[in-house]
Amino acid sequence: MRTLLIGIDSGTQSTKALVVDAKSGKVLGSAAAAYDLLPNLPPGAKEQHPHTWRDATAKAIQGALKQAKGKASEVVAIGVSGQQHGFVPLDKAGDVIRPAKLWCDTSTIAECEELTAKLGGLKGASKAVGNAILPGFTVPKILWLKNHEPKNFAKLATVLLPHDYLNYWLTGQAVMEYGDASGTAILDVRKRKWSEAVLKAVGGDLAAKLPRLISSDQPAGTLQASTAQALGLNPGVLVSAGGGDNMMGAIGTGNTRAGTVTASFGTSGTIYACADKPVVDPAGEIAAFCDSTNHWLPLLCTMNVTVATEMMRKDFGYSHEQFEAKAAKVPAGSRGLLLLPYLEGERTPNIPDGCGTMLGINPGTFTASHYCRAAFEGVTLGMNYGLRRLAELGLKATQIRATGGGAKSKLWRQIMADVFNAEVVTLKVGEGAAYGAALQALWCWRLQKGERVNIADLTDQFVTLNKAETAEPDAKNVAVYQELQALQDAASKALRGVFTQHRKFVLW
Repeated sequence: MRTLLIGIDSGTQSTKALVVDAKSGKVLGSAAAAYDLLPNLPPGAKEQHPHTWRDATAKAIQGALKQAKGKASEVVAIGVSGQQHGFVPLDKAGDVIRPAKLWCDTSTIAECEELTAKLGGLKGASKAVGNAILPGFTVPKILWLKNHEPKNFAKLATVLLPHDYLNYWLTGQAVMEYGDASGTAILDVRKRKWSEAVLKAVGGDLAAKLPRLISSDQPAGTLQASTAQALGLNPGVLVSAGGGDNMMGAIGTGNTRAGTVTASFGTSGTIYACADKPVVDPAGEIAAFCDSTNHWLPLLCTMNVTVATEMMRKDFGYSHEQFEAKAAKVPAGSRGLLLLPYLEGERTPNIPDGCGTMLGINPGTFTASHYCRAAFEGVTLGMNYGLRRLAELGLKATQIRATGGGAKSKLWRQIMADVFNAEVVTLKVGEGAAYGAALQALWCWRLQKGERVNIADLTDQFVTLNKAETAEPDAKNVAVYQELQALQDAASKALRGVFTQHRKFVLW
């Protein structure tokens, strides 16, 4: 009989499920269920109802098991990856109080300023938790609920993150592991404990509303009978601690030893590295996260990657292949057409008021091909802003492991290699976060059986490169992008005051 694992990746646009053979690491089945953000919200608000993720997870699991021809008796462990930072508020009965505010929600600027001031500025925030208090993080969302919806805040009994909520649905247990918890900006990442200073700054007895913290190698629990019945699985299946999508993506791309760097090109863009000790950025631009293997994961995040390319592709009415073909007709640098891709505001650099801006429009560049290439280039240059900051903190990349939807494009992989000036490789299993969740589940399951096994040994065994898709930097293009990078940096700084003024006049 086969031994099967299920890896879940619950994201902003869809939930994916993989069924993985525990002995070979081979993906035997996969399925996905798509959904949207809640419509007609105020400026900056980005929300989804947690029940949407739950229903999509059930549909994806059932679809992946069907494809794998999996039997309930073969499934031994489940791992869950989820979008980071989302605030899921539960009442005393364990019911969702209101829709979750997501990582891309920028309506909490005032709360960030309030918390930062109470903590003594950026220096105080860094001392308290190792991170700046940014709109993307969870803690300003909690304060927002207190400030804007006091009746709902009065009902608040438990604070969960998206992947924690799915674990809660699976197991009936409310827990939080160190990796995803570090993205709340409540956890002191150095000590792996809740920060008393932040708890005091929020107030409302927040400490009593936070779930029990567990390490990454511990189980969140076992599959409860009611959920098992809904999924067609057996009760008692182990559910691992899980983690945020970046933490699970690190596992799924083999980023479990110091020195490896992963870049995820999805709705948002992230670049992160495994570290043996906390990497705290005094400027607050690089997030000092824990990972989901009991190490650390210094990480940069940009909020706009496929957000920009998909918006442009859909507006032109192109397929993905047509979009790439159009972009390929234009040389590196798009003849000076430069996109500042701050469509949803921006986190790195921290410009929550930002908006998309195109520089260099003239009769020669006002074509679909130039716009398509500028979209690829603009978001990649935006990610390189943070990659250079990682290098300044001592984490220089010579190889980038690319994952996410953007990594499927041959042209985009070459642009990545040229902008980052590093070899870009992809993995044979492209769904890094879901695969990482399955591998963490395997690690946890084997540990619970009494085996002595290291997560890095598992990733060395199962995570393999797709060598046919490797992209090497082209020296001529590298030089072009270095000049374009300087222009994007200068334009970004020059326009920040304009962005703030412009936001007042935007009609949503």
